[in-house]
Amino acid sequence: MQITDDSFEEIIEGQTKLLVPKKSMTDTVPPKEPAFFNPKAKLNRDFSIIVYGAFLKNFEGPKIFLEGLSGIGARGLRVANELKVDNVIINDLNPSALELAKYSGKLNNLRNVEFSENEICRFFSQYSKKDNRGSIVDIDPFGSPSPFFDCGLRATMHGGILSCTATDLQVLNGLFQNSCKRKYGGIPIRTEYGNEIAIRLILGCLRLVAGRLGLEIIPLYVESNMHYYRTYVKVHKRPDQKENLGYVTHCKNCGHRKIMLEKNIRCELCESKNNIAGTLWIDKIFDKEFVEQMILKSSELTVDKRCEKTLRKCLAESDMPGIYFTLDEIASRMKSSPPKLEEAINKLQNNGFIASSTSFNPTGFRTNATIKEIITVISD
Repeated sequence: MQITDDSFEEIIEGQTKLLVPKKSMTDTVPPKEPAFFNPKAKLNRDFSIIVYGAFLKNFEGPKIFLEGLSGIGARGLRVANELKVDNVIINDLNPSALELAKYSGKLNNLRNVEFSENEICRFFSQYSKKDNRGSIVDIDPFGSPSPFFDCGLRATMHGGILSCTATDLQVLNGLFQNSCKRKYGGIPIRTEYGNEIAIRLILGCLRLVAGRLGLEIIPLYVESNMHYYRTYVKVHKRPDQKENLGYVTHCKNCGHRKIMLEKNIRCELCESKNNIAGTLWIDKIFDKEFVEQMILKSSELTVDKRCEKTLRKCLAESDMPGIYFTLDEIASRMKSSPPKLEEAINKLQNNGFIASSTSFNPTGFRTNATIKEIITVISD
């Protein structure tokens, strides 16, 4: 591949120079040839830098970053350039993408980066033995990450982080239930909070694979965006003894929803038949202490200002119950215009309930009140 001025351009993302295909910056859908780069995913990469920076700040082992599906290497190069890491290994099957990654590495004078052209699981298998694993393992595929959970977990050292992106949103949001069951081992339902169910399905599948390998996963941070879901989990080389897999029950009749260990066929509020999502992750999806560390770290990095605002929502909801509600669905059941979010949260808190906004939806909120209690409180 020839790198010419008319086909490529140099940009700066964070503090890192990147050589990218010009059409990636101009076309509505970034082309896959000669190499894929999505400029709209900058916010996603910003969050990755914050997560990895917060993690590395207190990590005492070898700081090795393994990127299985790198594209032009934007994420891995930013990790190498903007964070304190010993070694970054960038892998992709596309030789053109790797050429661009190598060029960008030279632009930033990076000496802690290696490049690999291999199928992702063959790449990770090279780092699956003790004392050779990555402290941060990153999987960012087109579509589902589930085929790579096994090899990704095996390549993550004890106490390290495994991060996965999913872009098969139609599957995870309930349009293709059988496909979701095959890929993630659980069935979704179509609801206003479908993105949270989707992320819990991803974590549930990851937990099942980890359990088979004798590993424990602990979610640190999750992210929901219009085009992708991303999870960050800490991996421990020990069996998980917790009951953290179950179901979400949702009543279409009254809107009541609940996270449960066992299936409940009938709604406990109105006795109608429930819709059931699962098997999926039913434990916490944010680690409060880690999110606090992310907020502190974000001020030290060159990232989008929206990151801190989102992280403060994550911090507020980290101790809250799942699943969230939206103002629109409450207003629809009340047959009135929706109240302001802050007003609704204050009313709930003043009536003895816990409540917070959520990072999953701009009009969403979490509370321990049932939908009937929410409507009663907000109606007053």
